[in-house]
Amino acid sequence: MSDIERLPSRLIDGFRRLSTANVSDALDRLKIRGGCEGITPIIEGTRTVGSAFTVRYVPVGTVAKDVGDYVDLARPGDVIVIDNSGRMYCTVWGDLLTLVAVKKGIAGTVIDGVCRDIHRIKELRYPIFTRGRFIVTGKDRVQMDAANKPVSISNVQVKPGDLVVGDESGVVIVPQERAEEIFTIATEISEKERQIENEVESGSELREARRKHGYHMLQRPRD
Repeated sequence: MSDIERLPSRLIDGFRRLSTANVSDALDRLKIRGGCEGITPIIEGTRTVGSAFTVRYVPVGTVAKDVGDYVDLARPGDVIVIDNSGRMYCTVWGDLLTLVAVKKGIAGTVIDGVCRDIHRIKELRYPIFTRGRFIVTGKDRVQMDAANKPVSISNVQVKPGDLVVGDESGVVIVPQERAEEIFTIATEISEKERQIENEVESGSELREARRKHGYHMLQRPRD
């Protein structure tokens, strides 16, 4: 279950130098949907980049199952991505999971749903991105249905091994098979924006700096 293909470390390190905004613009150019609407960080200033270890929850059946100890199967550097179908009435993440994730070196967690035990998350500054927070347990309300299968976060498909990039602006999903291409484009966009900033700092008008470096075309598809 944990034996998923991961991107090379040099590529993951490269994405660590990029903002989610630059990655999102690169996805737009390639007509790939990747922005996870409504998913924001619990702690401002935290960031996560890593391969997706996916988990899906469903409502309990007539016989409730365990909530799942999937965290034991995730590897250091993974980002745990939990599809709880946007449920706001019960949590699927609390302090025990935070403690284990930090101990294992998990890079962060993304939940289409809510979490609790915020004091521990803040104490350890664990990068977690959710729809919000709520204290009611998911035990006897939802159960783990699958791990390391394709899931949905805010109607964006996430496959095991896809790259997850999260910062203060939100979360984007980079399909593993397009990661190299997306990185190249996002790097180009980042450099163009840096050049525009430098020219504005040197006294140029924003309109002229943007025109010179093709700002309004950076995210547009090329076909």
